[in-house]
Amino acid sequence: MIATSVRKDAPHTIPDMAVVPRSVAIAATDGMLHFELALAYEVFGSPPDAVPGPWYDVKVCGRRSVRVGRFLLEPDGDLADLARAGTVIVPALADVDADPPADLVAAVGVAHRAGARVVSLCTGVFVLAAAGLLDGLRATTHWAHTGQLAARHPRVTVDPDVLYVDNGEVLTSAGKAAAMDLCLHLVRRDHGAAVANIVARRLVVPPHRAGGQAQFVTTPVPVRDDHPLADLIPWVMRQLDQPLTVADLARQANLSARHLTRQFHAVTGTTPLQWLLTQRIRRAQEMLETTDDSVDAIAAAAGMGTATTLRRHFQRSVGVPPDTYRRTFRL
Repeated sequence: MIATSVRKDAPHTIPDMAVVPRSVAIAATDGMLHFELALAYEVFGSPPDAVPGPWYDVKVCGRRSVRVGRFLLEPDGDLADLARAGTVIVPALADVDADPPADLVAAVGVAHRAGARVVSLCTGVFVLAAAGLLDGLRATTHWAHTGQLAARHPRVTVDPDVLYVDNGEVLTSAGKAAAMDLCLHLVRRDHGAAVANIVARRLVVPPHRAGGQAQFVTTPVPVRDDHPLADLIPWVMRQLDQPLTVADLARQANLSARHLTRQFHAVTGTTPLQWLLTQRIRRAQEMLETTDDSVDAIAAAAGMGTATTLRRHFQRSVGVPPDTYRRTFRL
């Protein structure tokens, strides 16, 4: 929602806070992977401190007793309860060679027709595809299974290179860490960037990775804290109000522009200028949520120069003008 690199097939609009889908139903069936299920429950089921307004009401829905990984789970409700939820989360399935459970596919389809926002994490996408929810849409899953998804569901446009895809009311993610990215993206859609950042800090994870970021990069992310961008990124964050170019960043990092670009792809999955624009939009969002500064002042503080420039990039990235965003998410 924040970064221009998030590619979507339907324009995102900020919801009326009175009708944000507060009720979240996490579907559970035998053979699901416990990581994605537990991750969703942790994000949506644990209200963070100092967050104004109501949080989500979460239920795990499935048969009377469900085996998830090595654990036996007693759900809060049955699959019919999915149709009464505002958001339905379908965690990953361990066995993607077999058809997903027919009762789960049917229940997810009913929930979608009843108006639920339906979200798959990793290989949970096979349930959404079987229910026909992804026909004619872009979708993703773990890169190891994108070929199988495309072969089994040719009406789905499978994108193997992104962390998640937001189609508005149907969303899909890649595997493991990307499932967390998508869950935080939903919190950001519903509650704003400042609240999503609070949740991310509690979970000790990055507050935002763009959906369009690559799942897999051939150059590994450096595991040490002395890689060439370790000092540059904090420096840039302190200089966001300044007009920065790739040449400025390369000079500060003591790298050539070409080498800097390669390093940015390795560390962030995007280009220096795309990453910089993302940070500027994030700065503007946080200031809109937490200050009374004018749009002109926010544009200057975020390095956008003028309110006109900020409005153009903000509308393109977030989907609404800055003033509308402020009215929706003002803390």
